[in-house]
Amino acid sequence: MRSPDPLSANRFFNTQHAPVGAHASLTLGFPGARGGMDLELCGAPGQSVLVALESAQQPGLFETLPFCEPPDDAERQRFVSDQGDSHLGASGLGARLFALDEVQREFSLATDSWQAGDLRFTLYTPVRDLPDPDASEPLDAMRAFVPAVRAEIEVDNRAGTRARRVAVGLSGIDPLRGLRHLAFGEGAGIGDGLEQGFATDAPGAWSGIGFDPLAVLGDRHVSNRASMLGGWGLVCAEVPAGERRTLRFAFCFHRAGVVTGGIATRQLYNRWFDSVESVARFALSDFDEAVQASRAADAQLAASALSPAQRFTVAHTTRSYLYSTQLLDRDGRALWVVNEGEYNMLNTLDLVPDHSLYEGLHHPWTIRNVLDQYAAGYSYEDEDGVSFTHDMGVDGIFAPPGRSAYERAGLTGCFSQMTTEELLNWTLCAGLYVHQGRDPAWARRHAALLERCLQSLERRDHPEPAQRNGVPRADSSRCEGGREITTYDCLDPSLGQAAGNTYIAGKAWAAHVILQQLFVQLDRPALAERARRQARRAAATVVAAARPDGLIPALLEAPDDDAVILPVIEALAYPWFAGCRDALAPDGEYAPYLAALKRHVGEHVLREDTCLFADGGWRITSRSDNTFPAKSYVCQFVAREILQMDLGTAGARADQAHATWQLHPELSVHCWSEQVKNGLVFAAKYYPRGVSSQIWLTEG
Repeated sequence: MRSPDPLSANRFFNTQHAPVGAHASLTLGFPGARGGMDLELCGAPGQSVLVALESAQQPGLFETLPFCEPPDDAERQRFVSDQGDSHLGASGLGARLFALDEVQREFSLATDSWQAGDLRFTLYTPVRDLPDPDASEPLDAMRAFVPAVRAEIEVDNRAGTRARRVAVGLSGIDPLRGLRHLAFGEGAGIGDGLEQGFATDAPGAWSGIGFDPLAVLGDRHVSNRASMLGGWGLVCAEVPAGERRTLRFAFCFHRAGVVTGGIATRQLYNRWFDSVESVARFALSDFDEAVQASRAADAQLAASALSPAQRFTVAHTTRSYLYSTQLLDRDGRALWVVNEGEYNMLNTLDLVPDHSLYEGLHHPWTIRNVLDQYAAGYSYEDEDGVSFTHDMGVDGIFAPPGRSAYERAGLTGCFSQMTTEELLNWTLCAGLYVHQGRDPAWARRHAALLERCLQSLERRDHPEPAQRNGVPRADSSRCEGGREITTYDCLDPSLGQAAGNTYIAGKAWAAHVILQQLFVQLDRPALAERARRQARRAAATVVAAARPDGLIPALLEAPDDDAVILPVIEALAYPWFAGCRDALAPDGEYAPYLAALKRHVGEHVLREDTCLFADGGWRITSRSDNTFPAKSYVCQFVAREILQMDLGTAGARADQAHATWQLHPELSVHCWSEQVKNGLVFAAKYYPRGVSSQIWLTEG
């Protein structure tokens, strides 16, 4: 039986149409003025976006997609005297929003299209392998990183008896500078301040600014088109009678100068583009290549064996990830940042492994870039050895070296130190990069740091080798009386506590398996054997901790606690993508460990009285109704592909539920979101982590 299309329940949800590396988006899809052009806002900007076509039956009536609201007359009234001039807002024209049931939507990985009447509006945002801008041809880099979203408006006027006008516009939201006409030669465009705007190269197109888009369209005085007062800007073009035409637009972003503090950087696209206008010129001139790349990405997703719910999830999550990316230039070299959604922390290290699962497949150089940033500026030593900070700063401000925006001393919950988790994460990503990036030279350059990571992990297990069990149990001296936490910082100790957590044990096992492989490649047999010993200890500890009924306790210190956690299996994904698949063989060295994990999931996780919601969605811990879908995506992959579990109906129901959560008729304004409580999005909105779902495309 074919799985239902999740969009059949709600096709009016926001998603980011994001040029990679710009930290920008044309966010669109939710009804009303709830989307718009977002440049580093980290949330839907609340801008009206007008896409309208003049009616064939009623000349002067503009039918518009439902992404705008009527203009506020207050701005015009500021200029109108008591004695007259009230006609400034009059036009003699009319407007009608298409009813929601008149609008169809086709949503995929790199295209998003709305059809209503004789109008089709399509947005293109290529999803592709990204070249390293410091080592690629300029044209390849320009195509990958041009800060623009291409759009097509297709109008079918073949049955028409008169020319019909097309209008594209937006309400101004720049708090400092007003709307402006773009200086664009043959085309026409509108800028919202200096940093964003849109343009077309359609023949005969013209731009207008006013208090009301209908007043602009209805003004018979062509000379008035140069006016600049008012909060609406639009571009108008015509489609002749008897023709079907496609008009091309580009929604463009450009931020000049220094854009970050703490470390001075600028947007790397300034190497090629110096203004919104220059972005628009390139985006329109190279339009065909972007369309071709977008359709190729869509075709790859469509050809996969994924269900409609899974395909929706991959497309929606990837867009939120791309929005959060920011490619900066520091002293002439590329600096890669993934901002943390609405929280906007820089390169949050407990998200980097999730992103790396995707990046390793499509642009592994970005993993190297982030690892090098951490090694050079955001590593530190505590009493047990080296580790790395939770993040590099927040809101475009880099933190001081060795410090994060997030972590504080003296706490036992949210905002405490993540020393162990981040040490493990850096190590996991190092192995993933060396394998996926085919760069053993990088490992040689960092051999001393990799050895320090091994030593630090050993000491966090126990300073005395004879008392080690492979699982980190220490709290960093940076806690100053507090306790270390994990990425599950807002949850109860079953997942929130780092010390002795079997989720952390899984990551420790994976990190040591990866370190063993790296040290073998580096011809360091003694270090490889130390890493192998710790991996074997970690696996044996988890197997021994499993209760007779197969439940693996969340905390080694609380073997009788009935908390059930899903992410005990999560870390298996990292050796898989780091080329350590022998360690994951069901009849290999770690067969008892893998069998224990498989039994734990099959007999204890996939139950409605523990980790399944009533709708089939997955909890990450039985102790909380707050779940993290991006982590469930990884665990679904691990269960199916590595543990070879037939999830059957449980898997299909989970996929459908996880998609439905993101399509809530009110909460889907926030694009993809990571924290969901009882099926309702409530935190971590606009979030990048769900790109982990991309690994589903590698299955089978």
